[in-house]
Amino acid sequence: MAGALKGRAHKASGLSFLKAPLFFTFFFQAFAIPCARLLNNSWDGMNLFTGKDLVCLRGERIVFSGLDFGIDAGGVLVLVGPNGSGKSSLLRLMAGLLGPMSGTLQWNGEALTEDPEAHNGRLHYVGHLDAVKPVLSVAENLEFWSGLRAKAGEGDTGAAVLAALEAFGIGHLAAVPGRFLSAGQKRRVNLARILAAPAPLWLLDEPTTALDKRAVAGLERAIVKHRETGGMVVLSTHTDLKLDAFQALDLSDFAPKREGGWAA
Repeated sequence: MAGALKGRAHKASGLSFLKAPLFFTFFFQAFAIPCARLLNNSWDGMNLFTGKDLVCLRGERIVFSGLDFGIDAGGVLVLVGPNGSGKSSLLRLMAGLLGPMSGTLQWNGEALTEDPEAHNGRLHYVGHLDAVKPVLSVAENLEFWSGLRAKAGEGDTGAAVLAALEAFGIGHLAAVPGRFLSAGQKRRVNLARILAAPAPLWLLDEPTTALDKRAVAGLERAIVKHRETGGMVVLSTHTDLKLDAFQALDLSDFAPKREGGWAA
């Protein structure tokens, strides 16, 4: 993959229905549905997500500093760099799961800290761990997550859940409990969340882990369709995905200098 210009990402091209158990029903009624009504998952296709002069501190170590990025509607930002360079940390900053030591993150010119709940409602974050409840079926897992984002009055999310599962080739597993899934199947269930409930910003940390070629192709198709509607994608990967007109950001360019050389 192409590296990033120092201090700035640059353009590159071509990289070769079921009901939940009683507890979860109660959870939806008492907590999830009221919270979901606060969220607005629609977008107007004119969004801009930026970071300026970001510094990330983990433990007592500065992971990166002076990092800028910008991604607009329909854009893809690919994070590259060696292990430990801060790809996962940057994605967590973007998701609001971590706060930067300094610097600003903005959505359409407004700092994320001004309305963190609104930012949470506009993104999907898929990390290294696959959040699949072992006692729930595949469909129940997806309905749980999509229910958290359902707008008031949208009704049954079953059709969206089935469509999301089919997009990743696991529709036949809808009734299978999560505890019986392989690592690759769990990964596909987790990725299906991004389709079951729309959100303009996808943050994907090594999304191709444990996926076979067919599943990777499904992810590529999902990204293409998401971009066509003005969606944004930020991802880290060591797999050559078929992406057009993406940006690449090499986090090793932002490793802090120390006396006598670069930080480890």
